[in-house]
Amino acid sequence: MSKKETKTETEEIKKEETVEVKEDTEAAKTEDKVEETSEATEATEDSEEEASKAPTKKDPKDEKIAELTDRVQRQMAEFDNFRKRTEKEKSAMFEMGASDIIKKLLPVIDNFERGFKSVSEEELETPFAKGMDMVYKQFIKLLEDSDVKPIEAEGKEFNPDLHNAVMHVDDDSVGENIVVEEFEKGYTYRDTVIRHSMVKVAN
Repeated sequence: MSKKETKTETEEIKKEETVEVKEDTEAAKTEDKVEETSEATEATEDSEEEASKAPTKKDPKDEKIAELTDRVQRQMAEFDNFRKRTEKEKSAMFEMGASDIIKKLLPVIDNFERGFKSVSEEELETPFAKGMDMVYKQFIKLLEDSDVKPIEAEGKEFNPDLHNAVMHVDDDSVGENIVVEEFEKGYTYRDTVIRHSMVKVAN
């Protein structure tokens, strides 16, 4: 082999080695870039995760607004409860006051009824008796409009919630525990007993 050919082969081998070195270098650079990119991505994700875990600092203005809003809501709730309680107390006081006035009127009604029973039929036709009857009916209408109702007693079964037995009698003509006579009429005001009926009950 000539010196010229040997030299050519040597140059080609050097070229091939140079190409392989370049390829290896480029591959190494590529791997380094991939690793750097991966590390950068992981670092970014870690930063984002830490940022999300870190407590968010509220604006002092927002905290003050939330505090004032909560205070106003509490005061409104307290005022609403106070209003309802006051209305309930006023209603109870009104009921008690009305009940007391009605109780004081009942004896007047009793006296009217006793007076009508004590006069004869002829006397009931006189102008004076008719005038008294008009006043009596006006009283009765007033009680009815105020939701005051008389308690039914005579002929009914004795009920301790409505009747007050002041006398007992043996009477075979009626059933046991039946009211046979009413001495004083009882009344209810809005379904509440304000005066029990005074009655005689059969044993």
